[in-house]
Amino acid sequence: MPDTWSFGLTGYPLGHSISPILHQSALDQAGLFGCYWLFPINPEKDGDKNLAELLKRLRIGQLHGLNVTIPHKQRVLSLVDDLTPSAAAIGASNTLYMDANSRLIGDNTDAPGFWDDVNHLPLKGEKNALILGAGGAARAVVYALLTHGWNIHITDIFEEQTQSLCSHFAAQKLDSGSLQGIEFSPKSIGSAAENASLIVNTTPVGMHPKVEESPWPEGVPFPKGACLYDVVYNPMETRLMQQAKAAGLPCRCGLGMLVGQAALAFERWTGFSPDRNLMLEAALQEKRSDS
Repeated sequence: MPDTWSFGLTGYPLGHSISPILHQSALDQAGLFGCYWLFPINPEKDGDKNLAELLKRLRIGQLHGLNVTIPHKQRVLSLVDDLTPSAAAIGASNTLYMDANSRLIGDNTDAPGFWDDVNHLPLKGEKNALILGAGGAARAVVYALLTHGWNIHITDIFEEQTQSLCSHFAAQKLDSGSLQGIEFSPKSIGSAAENASLIVNTTPVGMHPKVEESPWPEGVPFPKGACLYDVVYNPMETRLMQQAKAAGLPCRCGLGMLVGQAALAFERWTGFSPDRNLMLEAALQEKRSDS
């Protein structure tokens, strides 16, 4: 066990991240000394080269664990030695670590982090979900829902991204729910929403600083009896959540998912399972001090 633990997060941009606060709480709970660093890597400026250099620091022990966020969750797949079964099935990795055989492993703690948190909503009715966005975050959400028997409609402003995600999961042959891509249009979204008991936004639309934006098409009604989950957590109440609440939908932001995936990543790295409520309180305290 190292005297000083060194963890980090890579993605771009990272100015909004509260991951250092979450992991400092985990370190304090475990009685460990360490730091959590931010490593912003612009994908348009030698992104692959800089990612590879950063991962070398894991291999030689300068870092003991690394989180990965947008837009690198899929980029890192070709840079690791192996993937956990869930990361391979999802096609995205948010947690990297060295195993006992000195192999660099890519894992995904987003999926269980989402599943644990979405169940705080009063989900009821048929297991029909509508997902907005088909990027890296969507892959974890799709995997979590599919493996628990949900039937999913998914859409993205970039049609090829939707097709790529659907093709990927079709190849996984998961013995579970169903997945269908739909056109990003008010008509298609409205039709899919009619029978949805859960709507999930996995896009960054509405994230700080563009807090007035919403991915929901104008004029499309929200389904009665459904719940809404927005993976965005900054702000904690997005424009989409405001719209859904006005229509009577229970809502939840992505802060709990963030805490859940962070706690699981910390456990992968150290073997210690931190109290998620204490991590959440640390994050909320940080947000209150910023406001």
